[in-house]
Amino acid sequence: MLAQAAFPTPWTANARTVLERRYLRRDPSGRPVETPEELLRRVARVIAASEARYQAAGENGGARAQEIEAAFLDALFRLELLPNSPTLMNAGRELGQLSACFVLPVGDSMPEIFDAVKWAAVIQQTGGGTGFSFSRLRPAGDQVASTQGIASGPVSFIEVFNTATDAIRQGGVRRGANMGILRVDHPDILEFISAKDDPRRLRNFNVSVAVTDEFMRAVKDGGDYALRNPRSGAEVRRLEARRVWALIAKLAWKSGEPGVIFIDRINAANPTPQVGEMESTNPCGELPLLPFESCNLASIDVGKLVRPDGSGFDWERLAARVRLGVRFLDDVIDANRYPLQQIEAITHGNRKIGLGVMGFADALVRMEVPYDSERALVIGDELAAFVQAEADDASVALARERGPFPNWKGSRWERQGRAPMRNATTTSIAPTGTISILAGCSGGIEPLYAISFVRQVLDGARLVEVHPLFVERAKKGGWYSGALMERIAERGSVRGLDEVPADAQRIFATAYDIAPSWHLRMQAAFQRHIHNAVSKTINFPRAATVEDVQGAYDQAWQLGCKGVTVYRDGSRSEQVLSFGAPSALPERGDTAAASPDSHPDSRGAKCPECGVPMGPSHQGACAVCLECGYSRCL
Repeated sequence: MLAQAAFPTPWTANARTVLERRYLRRDPSGRPVETPEELLRRVARVIAASEARYQAAGENGGARAQEIEAAFLDALFRLELLPNSPTLMNAGRELGQLSACFVLPVGDSMPEIFDAVKWAAVIQQTGGGTGFSFSRLRPAGDQVASTQGIASGPVSFIEVFNTATDAIRQGGVRRGANMGILRVDHPDILEFISAKDDPRRLRNFNVSVAVTDEFMRAVKDGGDYALRNPRSGAEVRRLEARRVWALIAKLAWKSGEPGVIFIDRINAANPTPQVGEMESTNPCGELPLLPFESCNLASIDVGKLVRPDGSGFDWERLAARVRLGVRFLDDVIDANRYPLQQIEAITHGNRKIGLGVMGFADALVRMEVPYDSERALVIGDELAAFVQAEADDASVALARERGPFPNWKGSRWERQGRAPMRNATTTSIAPTGTISILAGCSGGIEPLYAISFVRQVLDGARLVEVHPLFVERAKKGGWYSGALMERIAERGSVRGLDEVPADAQRIFATAYDIAPSWHLRMQAAFQRHIHNAVSKTINFPRAATVEDVQGAYDQAWQLGCKGVTVYRDGSRSEQVLSFGAPSALPERGDTAAASPDSHPDSRGAKCPECGVPMGPSHQGACAVCLECGYSRCL
């Protein structure tokens, strides 16, 4: 048996609350029957057990497996590497389903549609999120030859999936999360774009438009483009591309949706085109997947891997964590219990993994680098390139040890003449909604969301929480006070506060301090190197215009992003803020803070599960309750 770790796991109070409510094993009465440390031991043991099939028989092989289990446990105990929530919840338990994300096909017949509903129910019951493309469905009004009836169109069937999800609690710990996608050249695209104009509709779905290169060329040239019936391929009519593009921006300005994915760009990077074509992503957009494909995620807290003097990353430690993370996720593929045989087959065929980072904003703070600066972009680019190179090297080493992924022959990588890899993809940047709470760090590559905020807990207590690095700096500089923290909690931002030194104002930038162009440039800096995609929200203050949002979509295309999600403050009823946010939009590229203002519509939004006003954590495409751990993220 492995010895107890010689160091304490640095759980925050928030992390322990979320662990107790969401992750720990329970007895029939609902009482937790394991400690957080026992949870991590359970996960390390179950995942490391996969090593047995690859280690040579005998004493040395067993010792090697124990050594790897100890390495997994070390990384988990230090909260430097954490897998996606289903792995933490289900490893070593009856469900045994460890994947975060799945994409399911939706065919153009009633049996195929309801097969997908059934599959989604099975998956969501085990804690996974599901993505669907509805682009194969014939448009509303089209004739159904078998019944002589009239098709109701894809949006009506998305409502069916949404209703089914309402009835499901994923593994008893979260509601279903879905992505619904429709191609921009589908005849029902205008209805789809407007589907979430009514906030009561499709509440269990994120929706995105699959935008083609042809469409974007028409936007650029001011021309029109064809809508085609997916059943026959025939052109139905033509639309003016710029008007459709403007409508997407208008609805995204109003409600945050639809998002956009650049589907041809995604398929140009498809590692296994000989297996199939990408149609959809997972619910948060960082994983374009083939039909029936699943993916396992883990993230490294790079904020914990900054050198003590703040001069940069400890590259040697980071490399070790990347290599370990690739091995861990490859072992997860074998430890997993898949909900469908089709999923198991293609997942084993491609062995895709998505290793990413979290705590990036914390790392920049430790380095005293403002998020909205050229230096931060350079750091992000260097970090993404390093993680990708180390992950690829680790996958090549695993291929020498275990063999390449079965669909290697004919893959994009083989055609490029690369060394065989164990995994068709190795990296992805997830929003890390709940696991970043467990790690006590900032989410994904998002900037800090708040420096100080008020959290109201179940007993009605009002707690002011402050970013620990800000407290440390304020106390060291002699300008800390409880009154200042209360004032910051009312605003969310420190920029423009005379009591806070100018250097601290620059370093402790929050999401609404940062002009959208900086958000986009950071997303692009990571996307240049990452195999899969990047989940990143482009935050806009409430006063932003439709034209500002459309400009962000234009810039995302120009910068080479695979997709884009925008969020304008106050545009959703479930906004998770208990503080003000800037009311004026900085000029594009402007690094100066906007003037904060209090927003009544940003206050008092309640968690849909525990009913407590939600403290701030709108991380990437996530909304996370800091009281009970409710999250739309995985």
